[in-house]
Amino acid sequence: MRVLLDECVTRKLRRDFREHEVRTVEEAGMKGLKNGNLLRSASGQYDVLVTVDQNLQYQQDISSLALAVLVLAARRNSYDALHPLMDQALDALKEIRPGEVIMIKAS
Repeated sequence: MRVLLDECVTRKLRRDFREHEVRTVEEAGMKGLKNGNLLRSASGQYDVLVTVDQNLQYQQDISSLALAVLVLAARRNSYDALHPLMDQALDALKEIRPGEVIMIKAS
């Protein structure tokens, strides 16, 4: 699966997406794009956008995109805070479909 890490997601997390092709927004040449433009640019090039922006799904119409969004919701955006969510995130990648949003919340 082609995974795009949003700017707000620590790049250290890329190593946890073991069996997937992962790029950061910067590596993809999309750094600085606002949410709507980022989603449209990534749609069709990537399968999933991984973000920590919990409001994205309410601000943008994701259902019409050829892209899914995986939201990692933790108290902080640090690797130590996000890493515990990765087992659930990897499971979600097996089921997520274009136009869907799945939120993984820290307990």
